[in-house]
Amino acid sequence: MASEKVNVFKSPRFKKVVKFFRNKYILTITLFTIYALFLDDEDVFSLVSHNRKLSKIHAEQVIMDQKLKETTAVLKDLDQSSSLERFAREEKLFKKDDEDIFIISYK
Repeated sequence: MASEKVNVFKSPRFKKVVKFFRNKYILTITLFTIYALFLDDEDVFSLVSHNRKLSKIHAEQVIMDQKLKETTAVLKDLDQSSSLERFAREEKLFKKDDEDIFIISYK
């Protein structure tokens, strides 16, 4: 059995493809589609990447809005001097000059 070289250019399938792409409209549409999908600056891959980044940014924005609301509520509560002292002692661990603070943590 000698290995026979198959000439792809003489196959009937290749001839059908060539005949199909000889139509200038089909060729133009095919080239434009390939360019638009893969070669352009705004190709499919960059659009998908931009959409993923946009989704992450929207999720971060929701989280930041929640934090902003919490901080605004705390700030409104701190308008009174008694709540300001309580916040400083509990959250920021401030102390008076004549007292010691012991922090107890459970594992």
